[in-house]
This record gives sequence, C-alpha cells and structure tokens, in this order.
Amino acid sequence: MFPVGVNTWVWVSPLTDGDLERLAPKVAAWGFDVIELPVERPGDWDPHRAAALLAEHGLKASVVLVMPPGRELVAASAEVVEETQDYLRHCVDVAVAVGSPVIGGPAYASVGRTWRMSPGERQAIYTELRKNLAPVAGYAGERGVRIAVEPLNRYETSLLNTVEQALEALPDGCDLALDVYHMNIEEKDPARAVHAAAGRIAHVQVCGTDRGTPGADRFDWPAFTRALREAGYAGPLVIESFTAHNQTIATAASIWRPLAPSQDALAVEGLGFLRTL
Repeated sequence: MFPVGVNTWVWVSPLTDGDLERLAPKVAAWGFDVIELPVERPGDWDPHRAAALLAEHGLKASVVLVMPPGRELVAASAEVVEETQDYLRHCVDVAVAVGSPVIGGPAYASVGRTWRMSPGERQAIYTELRKNLAPVAGYAGERGVRIAVEPLNRYETSLLNTVEQALEALPDGCDLALDVYHMNIEEKDPARAVHAAAGRIAHVQVCGTDRGTPGADRFDWPAFTRALREAGYAGPLVIESFTAHNQTIATAASIWRPLAPSQDALAVEGLGFLRTL
C-alpha cells in the first residue's frame, strides 16, 4: 500500500506556523502518513518548529517548491537565475530540516509563463536548463535530497508538458514529480508514461481530474497505480488540491468554485479512496 499524504494548499496559502499547528493534528487523526509543505517564500514557516510538530503527531513530510513570476532558470538574466538557484537551495535545506526526501515542483520556469519555440530554440533552452539545474541537483544530492521536477499542462508552461520532454531535458541527478492532474491533460496514456519514467519517479501528486477529490472522476486509477508499482515507485501519493476561499491561490490555480462539499471532505474522502488502491 502506498503511503498517502495531503498538501496544505487544500486549506491555506501561504502556509504559516499557526496553520500547520492547526492542520497537523487533524491530518494525523484522519490517518494520513505525510503532510506536504509548500515553500512559497522563505520564512513563511519555521522548518525546525515544523519538524518537531510533525514528529509529535507521527507525520512524515514532503516539500514542494513554488515558481511564481520572477523565479526562472531559463531565458532570464543571470541575476534572476542565480536568485532562483539560491531559492531552490533553500528548499533543499528546508527538506533536510523536516526530513523530506524530495523537493518537488516545476523547477525550470514560473508557472503561467508560455512562449513559442522552434525545435532548435527548444533544444537550446533544454541545454540552458541542464546547465542551471545541475549545481542545484549536486547541492541536493550531497544532502540526500532528490529534486523531483514536475511537468505541467500546456496552459501553465510551454517548456515541459510530458514525461518524454522531461526525460530529455533534465540533467543527471534530477528526477520526476508526476501529477495526475497534468498527466490527464498531456499524456496520451498516463500508465505508459509512468513506465517510461521507471527509475526516475521521486514523487507523485494526485487529485481528481477536475482538481477535486481523487476517485470522484473517470481517471483509470487502478492502471495508474499498477504502473507505479511496476515502475518501482514506493513513495507517497499526495493529494494536491486548492481552496476556492483564498483569493490568491484560487486565481493562481483557476479554482472558481468549490471542488468538494468542504476542504476537509476532499481530504478525507480522497484518503479513503486512495487506501482502496
């Protein structure tokens, strides 16, 4: 059975120490194994305080990086690239502090940034990405943390949309974060894409195809999780969804209506479904 986790974005953004003190006991009591912690801005929450809180409640952590406008590893000034690399190193340090084996997310360009590229231009950008991501991957590897790079759907990036593109673009030392929401849009066969990524899958995020409760949709969950097992993935399935009640995150994630009777119900019902897999 896969461990099951939930991202605090289901309820709040940005995460604070007070939010985590409120959420961790609930998440643990419901039976989750992992709580996922976004690092939107360094200093939003205290990693050492979080580590003690999670240990108290028997929860493990996963850490996700966030790429708002201005965080770029490609097609940007040297100053912006360096600042982004520093931010990613900070995420690695946070992961070490809370005991997360990964930092996951679209570690290449800001979410929502799209532009057209010829095949030659795309190859040049991939070369630039490998160059700029490699030192961060080295920093993470020295500290026992895996960088899990997440392909996003075509509306959120024009750079990495599929597993195939990610495998071509990423440097050695970088692995993949797979997100069911994006795979359902971009992969012709999500299970086949999982097989293609075997040995490189470091993290998996799940939700319904409408970004709501996993299982309350027509996604082929048995085929997907069977492919994960066959690919050797034994990490958590982490529910990543968002609340329509937070203006900033609702706008960023295009959540214009509630996706479940309540955010608590989304988490609890999703957990119950994922346990059946």
